[in-house]
Amino acid sequence: MKKLISLLVAALVLTLAVGCGKADAKKSDSSSKELSVVTTIFPEYDWVKQIVGDTSEADITMLLDNGVDLHSYQPNADDIIKISDCDVFIYVGGESDEWVDDVLKEATNKDMVVINLLETLGNRIKEEEVVEGMQGEEEEEDADEEEEGPEYDEHVWLSLKNSSVLVQAIADGIAKADPDNKDAYEKNAAAYIKQLQDLDAKYEDAVANAGTKTLLFGDRFPFRYLVDDYKLDYYAAFVGCSAETEASFETITFLAGKVDELGLKNIMQIESADGRIAQTIIDNTKNKNQTVLTMDSMQSVTAQHVADGANYLAIMEKNLEILKQALQ
Repeated sequence: MKKLISLLVAALVLTLAVGCGKADAKKSDSSSKELSVVTTIFPEYDWVKQIVGDTSEADITMLLDNGVDLHSYQPNADDIIKISDCDVFIYVGGESDEWVDDVLKEATNKDMVVINLLETLGNRIKEEEVVEGMQGEEEEEDADEEEEGPEYDEHVWLSLKNSSVLVQAIADGIAKADPDNKDAYEKNAAAYIKQLQDLDAKYEDAVANAGTKTLLFGDRFPFRYLVDDYKLDYYAAFVGCSAETEASFETITFLAGKVDELGLKNIMQIESADGRIAQTIIDNTKNKNQTVLTMDSMQSVTAQHVADGANYLAIMEKNLEILKQALQ
């Protein structure tokens, strides 16, 4: 399958490059000095905006701009062309981004700066884990298929500590692509990293003063990095990258039992949930009076949200307020 995808990408890039030759030349004449940065997801996009600021004219693209989930996204023809000749390309680098290798092999800009978030974090990344009571994904195993390596949790942006590291790496990459503005990029990044660290300290303080140290998600759980940062415990219906939408009777029963055992007042979910699983858990507890709270994993941010002013720090600040309620 990967070979087929690679051939399709190569054919597509060649066809579009030939067919759009005049348009590309025109673009080169009019915007040759403009820094071009392509990002896959919203956090990367917003970090680049903060680093660039008003330092230079920059064309910044967010590929997943219509709420498509990272785990199911596939680039279209326009996306491939944008990546192919950009100055800086930033992507997460997990299993969901397997398509990237084929696209980069056919890139026309051989000087492109490529930043893979997982590679940047190195040994800070974590494998996905299935905790007690969590429902594993149903997978069809092919006896002829080669054994795959570990599956890493891709939601690295939900750690403020990771974000500081990633912002610095992105700033370094942008400065490499546009060395004339290096000092400004470094200054902007340093100021922004200070804001990330200040917010991280607020999270530390909130957890230190919390009445409980356990979160329970009636949903997927993309917040592994966040809970590990602050040494919180958690239970959840599914792992963060799960495609499951229906929880089993055993999963519901276990989670409802944990709510009763720990005396939890809140059931958590992420922004894209319809609330059915969380409510079913509540309906199976003794008191049936828990509140459903929603934390934003930033996997559903659209171009319209960005136009309306959405930014990474504001969302993480709102998540902090929700976390304080959940840990009462």
